[in-house]
Amino acid sequence: MAGKPLKIVSPVPGVAEVYDLGRGPETTAQRVKRLQEEARLLAREEVERLDRDLRRLADQAKAIADGGDAYPAGIRDLAGRICVDTAQRAEILRALLERSH
Repeated sequence: MAGKPLKIVSPVPGVAEVYDLGRGPETTAQRVKRLQEEARLLAREEVERLDRDLRRLADQAKAIADGGDAYPAGIRDLAGRICVDTAQRAEILRALLERSH
């Protein structure tokens, strides 16, 4: 029964960690450090997702603000303010994220 031949692939950093069975159990300090790094990475991903969502919301609000008479005047005005405010907050968020990295 011949199966597919195995293919050697080069390691890709950050994709998966292979546990070295010969290294022994991790100490509490090592585990804490690893878990803290994982938490930081997850938090960064969440902030990046918020940044994308804010920018998408600003784009949607701009489309409504620029939509002309298809939208009532009060809604266009509010969407215009939402667009500006949300875009500014997204810029602040991005700057804070870059500074913390």
